[in-house]
Amino acid sequence: MRDAIARFVHDGDVVVIEGFTHLICFAAAHEIIRQRRSDLTLCRLTPDLIYDQLIAAGCAKKLIFSWAGNPGVGSLHALRRAVEKNHPKPLDLEEYSHFGLVARLSAGAAGLPFWPLRDYTGSDLPAVNPLIKSVTCPYTGALIATVPALKPDVTIVHGQRADANGDVQIWGLYGVQKEAAFAAKRVIVVVEEIVEEKIVRADPNRTLIPGFIVDAVVCEPWGAHPSYAQGYYDRDNDFYVEWEEISRDEQRLARWLDEFVYNISDRAAYMEKLGSERRQRLTAKTLMSEGVNYGF
Repeated sequence: MRDAIARFVHDGDVVVIEGFTHLICFAAAHEIIRQRRSDLTLCRLTPDLIYDQLIAAGCAKKLIFSWAGNPGVGSLHALRRAVEKNHPKPLDLEEYSHFGLVARLSAGAAGLPFWPLRDYTGSDLPAVNPLIKSVTCPYTGALIATVPALKPDVTIVHGQRADANGDVQIWGLYGVQKEAAFAAKRVIVVVEEIVEEKIVRADPNRTLIPGFIVDAVVCEPWGAHPSYAQGYYDRDNDFYVEWEEISRDEQRLARWLDEFVYNISDRAAYMEKLGSERRQRLTAKTLMSEGVNYGF
C-alpha cells in the first residue's frame, strides 16, 4: 500500500475512493493520510467516515459528492468544521444528486464530454452548481439536464480478490466502482487476497475491473474496515456509532488519528490495535454460492 500510494497519488490530485457501504477502502485513505497528501479534490457519492478522516487530517481542498453523513448515525463533524469554520482548512463543495454523480463518472468512463439525465426538475442544485446545465433533446425537443464528465487522476477500488494481472472480482453490493475505474487516469485496486489466474478465469462474471486498466494491485486483508467485505468480514456498526463521539471533539479526533493512523506502520498494525475480539466478532461465517457450468 505504501508503494502504491507513493507512486500513484500526488498532491493536488482528483481522487475517487468508491464502494457503496460495501468494500470502502479505508486502508488506502489511511495511507494517504500517513503520507500527508494535500490539496486533494475528493470525489465520492457518499463521503462518509472515510472522507471525514481525510478532511480532518487536512488532506482535502474540495469535495465533489452527492450525499454526506455518518450512515444511520448523524453528521460528519470534521466535514462540518471545515465548511462552517474553515478548520483545519477551507473546503469547497460541489454537490449533485446520486445519479448526477454516477452520470459524471459514466461520461468519463465512456469518453463522452457530458451525460444527459432526466433529473433536477424542481431542484435547487442547478442554482448552486453552475456545472449542472441543460440542452434541448434533438429528438423530442424536451429540455434535459446534463453534467460534465468526471475523469479522476486516480481511482481506488477495493475487491474481494484479484490475480496478479489485476483482474478484480467483486460480489455482493456494488456501487460505481467500474465506472470510476474506467474514468480514471490511474487505478489502484486493493483486495483481501491474491489468487491464481485460473480461479479468476473459472468464474469470469465476477470480474468487475479488468487488469488492463489497473496500475497497482495491493493485497490488504481487512482493508475495508469499518466497512465490510462480503464473505470476509461484516460491517463494524459499533465503529460508526463510536465515530459520532470521536469526531465531535476535534482534539479526540486528532488523538484517534495519531493512535490509529500516524503512529502505526500499516493495516496489520491497525487491526492488531483493534483487538482479537472485534476481529473474531466481525469475521464472516461460511455460506458458499453454488457453482455454475461454463462448459460448451
